[in-house]
Amino acid sequence: MTTTPHREHADHSHTHGPECGHTRVRHGDHTEYAHNGHLHREHDGHWDECEPSDHVAHEGHDHQHGQDCGHESVRHGDHVDYLHDGHRHAPHDGHWDDH
Repeated sequence: MTTTPHREHADHSHTHGPECGHTRVRHGDHTEYAHNGHLHREHDGHWDECEPSDHVAHEGHDHQHGQDCGHESVRHGDHVDYLHDGHRHAPHDGHWDDH
């Protein structure tokens, strides 16, 4: 899975960190912060949008996420991602995408 090439979140004066109050999401080699429906990551002294650029279905995922599934949910744009086994799962056309 790849992320979009360096998409800076302009005019982002808030500094994320362990005490900022936003949900932290471990993603590969970095930490993202869920903020106003976006996922932000620090990059070279500014904040980038951390979004996948391709469609990756999570194959063989029988678990159905939802309000009471036990996994933390994170608002992400027009949908909700669920944090599960180090991945963000998003509903898409009857299956779960791996963000």
